[in-house]
Amino acid sequence: MFDIERWQEIFDTIRKNKLRTFLTGLSVASGIFILVILLGFGQGMQNGVAHEFEQDASTSVWVWPGVTAKEYKGLNPGRRIQLRNENFENSVSLLSEDIEYKSPRIFVQDVSVNYGNEVLVYSVQGVSYQFQQIDNAKMSEGRFINYSDEIGTAKVAVLGNKIKRDVFKNVDNPLGEYIDISGIPFKIIGFFGEQEEREEEVIYIPITTAQRVFNGSDKVSNLAYTVPPMENFDEAAARAIKFKNDLRAYLQQAHTVAPDDTSAIYVWSAMEEAKRYYGLTGNIKFFFWFVGVCTIIAGVVGVSNIMLIVVKERTREIGIRKALGAKPWSIVGMILHESIFVTAISGFAGLIFSMGLLELVGPHIEVDYIMNPSVNFNVALATVFVLIFAGTFAGFFPAWRAAKVQVVEALKDE
Repeated sequence: MFDIERWQEIFDTIRKNKLRTFLTGLSVASGIFILVILLGFGQGMQNGVAHEFEQDASTSVWVWPGVTAKEYKGLNPGRRIQLRNENFENSVSLLSEDIEYKSPRIFVQDVSVNYGNEVLVYSVQGVSYQFQQIDNAKMSEGRFINYSDEIGTAKVAVLGNKIKRDVFKNVDNPLGEYIDISGIPFKIIGFFGEQEEREEEVIYIPITTAQRVFNGSDKVSNLAYTVPPMENFDEAAARAIKFKNDLRAYLQQAHTVAPDDTSAIYVWSAMEEAKRYYGLTGNIKFFFWFVGVCTIIAGVVGVSNIMLIVVKERTREIGIRKALGAKPWSIVGMILHESIFVTAISGFAGLIFSMGLLELVGPHIEVDYIMNPSVNFNVALATVFVLIFAGTFAGFFPAWRAAKVQVVEALKDE
């Protein structure tokens, strides 16, 4: 039942002790504020990591050749590894059950690219028709290279959106236009977009065309695969790591590389890296929780100490109330109401300020591996209610001490 006299007492006490009440509330509000901000940045780190891995398929595995660093089976170190079509075909045959999409890739070197009289200084890469799914390229117009293009060594090209903006800004419909690659016309069949603009400075052509027309051999620059997705993240990561190790073992055997030579063949798994980063961000979020909770506990302890001071200051008043017939629980309620009020108002103030700051500033933060810091409102609200409960608990012991005060001793208090 609403007791207006009780609230008047609470406000009178607060008015008489403005600075003390403000500092107490500030310690509680800062605890919630720090916790929410830390949780927001913990979520921002997870968002940033997820964004980084969205650039390629989350289950992608990539292979790059390197240089041997160790002598093995009579072969000297310093050998440069060269990947070939045979390596790609054999790996697909051996590990087919663990492969969803696959593609070799070749970086076409020493070619000139022109559109009319304009020279285009962009990377030309030969890829397979499944490379779109591996690289997670989004088609904005037209289509990607298909199986028929690859089998028929078609002279077609797919360009990044940045090339379209830079070169074809005055062309109404650039699809169907031709670019010259070292004097050979290639028909533009599509444009694609990527997460980062620099990834759009690429011209894709069928790998068979790149090898037959420009490379003249079966050499490839690197290999790319994806493993089939799974519902369980840990199982998917374990499968990707197993595939990575099996693939490396095959390539090391095929190129006579020592098993412990890590510089000869580089195999990178997006899923393995994601697991490592998510584990790191999980530990950081746990640390943030720990720091935030410790800050809140410090605030709650401050509330308890202030309530002890309040009880000490009002000992004579409490004795008079008891002499006039006040029940112990009414004394407890009087102290608890003030404790709960200060804790609740401070907690909600800290919550509103921190959530507002994240809403205003979060979307504009541009830091590597931190993106749009935010926090679940229900989690933050639940934290405030836990804080209020903790404030109630902290105020109970001073209140119970007040209720146990002997009337005669209280009336003697100065």
